[in-house]
Amino acid sequence: MTTPPFETCTALSNSPGIRHGFFGRRGGVSTGLYDSLNSGAGSNDSPENITENRARIRASLGADHMVSCYQIHSATVQTITAPWDTRPEADAMVTATPGIALCILTADCTPVLFADPKTRIIGAAHAGWKGALGGVLEATLNQMEALGADRSNILAAIGPTIGQVSYEVGADYRDTFLAEDPSSAAFFIPGKPDHFQFDLPDYARARLERAGITAPHDLCQDTCTLESLYFSNRRRNHRGESDYGRNASVISIDA
Repeated sequence: MTTPPFETCTALSNSPGIRHGFFGRRGGVSTGLYDSLNSGAGSNDSPENITENRARIRASLGADHMVSCYQIHSATVQTITAPWDTRPEADAMVTATPGIALCILTADCTPVLFADPKTRIIGAAHAGWKGALGGVLEATLNQMEALGADRSNILAAIGPTIGQVSYEVGADYRDTFLAEDPSSAAFFIPGKPDHFQFDLPDYARARLERAGITAPHDLCQDTCTLESLYFSNRRRNHRGESDYGRNASVISIDA
């Protein structure tokens, strides 16, 4: 079976017994808009292609199973003890069970992978702007602690995300953030009249640091501009395309 290429975070890679990867669009079997490693069951790609692509991702991390949620831009976290047949509605997962890979799907939103190497407890979160603002990252940390993780030991890695240069938003969007925390103004720079450019990954980083995570790693890769590497919903909207593929961010514990 072909092993797709993927990006890693050094701190997580140096954690014994923890495997992870940020997968983009290369190394799969899908064609057309989904060329080639589309991992999203919510797309209109062939189910057979998606199944094969996900199998390649799972195998590349040596996991027995790989699970994803039906993501709804919430702060809901699921604790995983066994693989499921039907995806629950949630935007983050945590587990202490070896052999189960946690897979977050994104196409511009921020994926964050977590690990406490000492207790071998891991987590994965889908932090779009709604989820990040609503506290999905903090909720994931809380749920990891409920399983026995020590927050002072938790590592966090921010995966490929739409960059500030690509993320134009309206004034009402900015006002929503300022109403929650006026200091959020630091993540917006002026754009065209009545518009701003928002730095979603840096906003996620700041929330992680405020929650007690030391030096979260950021891959600093813009999904919208790196067309050959990543799927992007914003890019497909600019082009008027009918659908888009999903990138996979995955973490697992060795059995």
